[in-house]
Formats: sequence, structure tokens, C-alpha cells
Amino acid sequence: MSKNPSAHPARRRNFYGRNRGKRLRPGQKKYLDEHLPLLVPDGFSLERNPERHPVDISEVFGRSGPVWLEIGFGAGEHLVDVSAEHSDIGMIGCEPFMNGVASLLRKLSKHSFGNVRIYPGDVRDLFDVLPTASIHRVFLLYPDPWPKRRHHRRRFVTPEHIEPLSRVMANGALLLMATDVPGYARQAIEQVNLNAGFEWTAECCDDWRRPWKNWNSTRYELKALREGRQPIYLVFRRKFRNTELQDR
Repeated sequence: MSKNPSAHPARRRNFYGRNRGKRLRPGQKKYLDEHLPLLVPDGFSLERNPERHPVDISEVFGRSGPVWLEIGFGAGEHLVDVSAEHSDIGMIGCEPFMNGVASLLRKLSKHSFGNVRIYPGDVRDLFDVLPTASIHRVFLLYPDPWPKRRHHRRRFVTPEHIEPLSRVMANGALLLMATDVPGYARQAIEQVNLNAGFEWTAECCDDWRRPWKNWNSTRYELKALREGRQPIYLVFRRKFRNTELQDR
């Protein structure tokens, strides 16, 4: 296994902003203290797996089957909806913003989802331990736009993130992306298509103007629509490898 780049986290550019907002309320802190440890597999944890050995996905969920990943789930409404609709799918949510993690945990406490696992941190640390070709669908919904030009290199859609994402995605897996920032969409199309592992599936303009089938909207999209911004929906497919790569 290659050395973990997160061994020197200070050298990496964050593609997200702060990891905490206003002070956590007692109820939020309780969810983080009591509920979160139950949903973070040992193999995901930097503390419990410092050497970043690859995890066994079937052990993570206690069963075999497809696994989906949401990168930056915000307050968790989309993750909760998708997990409820696809109880046969293993769902991993990754979010470094602890207020959002607490919001997701509150929502999950009202249900009995056994198919959800969480990594409360930088998804690049998660990429370190996910086996090659283990993820069958990825959601990147309204990511931090980093609007200033000098910050565009902090966006998720750069080789630093796309290359390890390509490795963990299975043959034919879909990367589903939504944004209301045209410049972000343009950069995504350019950068993801530059990676030999992906192809953009759009065949006409309506393919990026209309959401994909069974789309679950988010609070960020509703805000964009209220403010008159046009959402853009991008679907990329992980190309088929000549031979499926072996795990590291």
C-alpha cells in the first residue's frame, strides 16, 4: 500500500471551509459523543487505523453488495432519503463539518438505518482505506464553490481528488454532481474528462439541465431556485478497466 498523503495534512489544500460553525448545542454534542462512534468503522478512523490499511467493505456493512458514497453531505437530508429508499445499498457519508454531522445523526436517530456509515473528516483520508473498485455510485452535491479565482484550485474537481476517486470507483460506476455555479460545472467537465478513467454521459443540453432519475433535492438546491439560479446536473461514468485492478 502506498504511503498515506494525510501523514502531512498541513501540506494539503482543503477543498472545504471550516469544520465547525457556531457552538454545538448540548443535544448536538450528545449525538456526536454517543451516536457517531457507532457509525464510524474502526478502519475509517485515523486513530484506530493509523497505517491506513484497506478496509473490508463486507465487514464494514456486515454484508456484501453495492456501496454508494456521498462526499460532503451537508445536513444529511439527501443521504437520509437515499438510504431509506435503497435499504439494500451500503451508504457511506463523508462530511468534515461537525455541525452537519450532528444534524445527520439527529435525522438518523428517528429511523433504524443499518445501511449507513459515516466518516467525519476529509474524504481523502477515506480514499486511503477504500479498496480499489469498491464504490458503485458517488454523489457530489452543491460542493463548496470557492468562487474567487485564486481559490479554484481548492475545488474538489482537481486531479488531487479525482485521481483517487477514480481508483475507488467500480467499472461503470456513476459520479453524480449538482451545482448552481456555472464556472464550477465548467471546471468539473474539463478536469473529470481529463482523467482517463471517466466519461461525461451528456448527449444534449437537457441532460445537464434536468436532474437524474429519482433525484432527491437538497436545501442548497431549493435556495438556489429561490434566488433564481439554474442548477446544473452532471453525470460521469467510470470507464471499464481492461482488467479489474487488484487491491493494494
